[in-house]
Amino acid sequence: MFEPEEWLQGGKTASVYVRAFPDMAEARKHIMNIVWETEIWIAEIPGHMIQFNGDRLLGPRKADDR
Repeated sequence: MFEPEEWLQGGKTASVYVRAFPDMAEARKHIMNIVWETEIWIAEIPGHMIQFNGDRLLGPRKADDR
């Protein structure tokens, strides 16, 4: 199984996770389970990203910035 954290281990930046949804209706179903510092992308509005709190959209983040 592909483990992104193992693949990125030893790098200078931490990973950035993006939750993707096909449409706003599907995103609404999961909105209460999305953690802070997460980016979400909705296919029906592809030109926009939504960030839950945080100061950097799509990083990069150093491991000590967490």
